Amino acid sequence: MKKILIANRGEIALRIMRSAKEMGIKTVAVYSEADREALHVRYADEAICIGPPPSNQSYLLGENIIAACEATGAEAIHPGYGFLSENAAFARQVKEAGLILIGPTPEAMEIMGNKLSAKAAALSHKIPMVPGTEEAITDVEEAKRRAVEVGFPILIKAAAGGGGKGMRIVNHVDEFIEQMELAVSEAISAFGDGAVFIERYVSSPRHIEIQVLGDTHGNVVHLFERECSIQRRHQKVIEEAPSSILTEDIRREMGACAVAVARAVNYVGAGTVEFILDENLDFFFLEMNTRLQVEHPVTELITGIDLVKEQIKIARGEVLGFTQDDLKINGHAMELRVYAEDPLNNFLPDIGTLQTYKTPKGNGVRVDDGFEQGMEIPIYYDPMIAKLITFGKDREEAIARMVRAIDEYQITGIQTTLGFGKFVMTHDVFISGKFDTHFVSKYFKDDSLDAGTEDEALIAALAAVLTLKKPTTLSSTTAQQVQSSAWRKNRTQLS
Repeated sequence: MKKILIANRGEIALRIMRSAKEMGIKTVAVYSEADREALHVRYADEAICIGPPPSNQSYLLGENIIAACEATGAEAIHPGYGFLSENAAFARQVKEAGLILIGPTPEAMEIMGNKLSAKAAALSHKIPMVPGTEEAITDVEEAKRRAVEVGFPILIKAAAGGGGKGMRIVNHVDEFIEQMELAVSEAISAFGDGAVFIERYVSSPRHIEIQVLGDTHGNVVHLFERECSIQRRHQKVIEEAPSSILTEDIRREMGACAVAVARAVNYVGAGTVEFILDENLDFFFLEMNTRLQVEHPVTELITGIDLVKEQIKIARGEVLGFTQDDLKINGHAMELRVYAEDPLNNFLPDIGTLQTYKTPKGNGVRVDDGFEQGMEIPIYYDPMIAKLITFGKDREEAIARMVRAIDEYQITGIQTTLGFGKFVMTHDVFISGKFDTHFVSKYFKDDSLDAGTEDEALIAALAAVLTLKKPTTLSSTTAQQVQSSAWRKNRTQLS
């Protein structure tokens, strides 16, 4: 494997290229017309344009990516995350073209890409499951009857998707029909598949995931857990490793379950098995992501393992160079996803020019990014600018370094989640480790002040976020002014 094409953009493309370069492997970047001057394009040994700015005309066109391989002589494709990274049809296209996909098999993607077949695979190995239905339900009355059997509150979830789409919490039986219809409609819109299933709703959940690696020789290991409970819109914003709440016994049990899930589908490559942990510290299988995760750096820091290099070695047919007994947790790592979003406006994406962009430095600080000062944040793609990661000998030091790094990180010209990150890092509930996935809704708008009105809640959040000492990423405007978003305006104009 002498040349790899990275079928992605931004920070993850750069991150993959750096590991490939250290392995003596040449890299090919693909880019849309909007990314012609992007950093990943300049960093690669070669670059080739694959289409116009919209992702469905460029990064999501498998045939264009395979054609780029043929034009440049690349032998393998690393899909990163997002775009085509979990697309089984694309994985088959790659195989049929005589190329290597640095990822799992199409069969594993198909099984784990559907939540119901993933649950069936986990059940075959007696992995703990949240009580609910084991099959898709489309008949509303039948679904209502089953929901009553499971017991309210319940969660309606799209079988084919993620990211909070097609998901509805139902607290009472008289709300069920309306919420079921909304979930099905949203699932059809987002995934083209209206199949949903029902689970008991865990009221105070923690989101814990286990990183796994499997080679082509039957070896599977786990690289411990990541805590991903700080979320907005059911999507992660802050992650850490290890979790502050797991005991050694629970960690061992969850790791064994994650390995069993991977073995159930003969998993090859890097994958992540996700679990829900309830208030009693009982855990339940949620899903498996068949790709590298956004939050993989925290695992790399506590284990000393370069996950991208391991993916490449596995794709080359090499045996894992370590066993489960060789792996140990060393220190603590935190990650903040630095999004071009306005936390005070429901985390609505923002666009604009990075008028100031200066990253933090120093011991225990890592920044994975794909931008530099003066660049535009494009409207067409995910609004993540960077991942800010800190490492310390323990959780206290990792948090302290994150706070220091946020203070040093200077971004102006757009709204970002930096201020929100500092809000979380300095919050007593987060510091104590006694938080769950409802942290944002519970504390972000009415933590320090007794906000009796919506305006007062917004002002309370603003006061907490505006503790940044450097040029702020959040404008100190009135609550009414904060409600505007350049991203929304531009999206409206484009449509």
